[in-house]
Amino acid sequence: MKTLHAGLATHVLGEVTTLCALLVITRVDGVVLRLTTHDRPLVFSGQTYLSDASFTPSANDSALGLNIDHLDISGILSSEAIEDDDVLSGAYDGARIDYYLANWADTSQTPLQLRRGWLGDVRHENGQYVAELRGLHDGLQHTVGAVMTPECRHRLGDSACGVNLPGLMVTGSVTSFSGQQIFSDTALTEAADYFTGGLITWITGANAGRTSDIGQWNNATKTFTLWLPAPFAIGIGDQYQVTPGCDKRLGTCVSKFSNIANFGGFPHLPGVDQLLDYPSGR
Repeated sequence: MKTLHAGLATHVLGEVTTLCALLVITRVDGVVLRLTTHDRPLVFSGQTYLSDASFTPSANDSALGLNIDHLDISGILSSEAIEDDDVLSGAYDGARIDYYLANWADTSQTPLQLRRGWLGDVRHENGQYVAELRGLHDGLQHTVGAVMTPECRHRLGDSACGVNLPGLMVTGSVTSFSGQQIFSDTALTEAADYFTGGLITWITGANAGRTSDIGQWNNATKTFTLWLPAPFAIGIGDQYQVTPGCDKRLGTCVSKFSNIANFGGFPHLPGVDQLLDYPSGR
């Protein structure tokens, strides 16, 4: 149950209202931004909400039960305080959003919190960003507990895997590149597919501090192909650290990491087809 400030409750029941929306964006790195749909900055409880971001929320529906309630907000990431580079590099992925209803004509009234959630999918439509606000019920969609699959369920280098990933890390620098997705380092000598599926962390250059997934490593041409283009331009001499990849198969665990004792898959477990099979007439 939501409790309205006495003054705000009276105002909402009036024939004419002066309502606006407030948004508080808390990024995963701790940076906090406060925005409002009003045409000038507002101050509530000593905090200033900027008005340079015109955004339009979709219908705010809530239902009983465990249905997943999402809210789309158009233009939320168009503020001058929000850099396009930060959006493209994932700085707002998983950011917490607090959504309030307030009376801009009387900032002494405590705003009503309508929704709390986290940024989900962010897409670009008609020249603006549309961000999906996922509510608390979204957590119920995640699998909890171990899942038995033929492939290993551990993440390479985690406590269950046991592989000393920092010890396998390789440092290099870009010797040539093609766009923001393909680059080479002629100094590397690792075998074919050694880095395929691994992670690369940029140390210097425009992408410094950011991590990219490796789609393929070609040892014949000494070339990396990233799953997705790097957020910013890659330059010759950019330094990086790269870790090997793992396709989570039993053979790879044995031949590449000698880690069969910690393999977390069940390659010999009967599949669904065998469980549903029945004797034939023969």
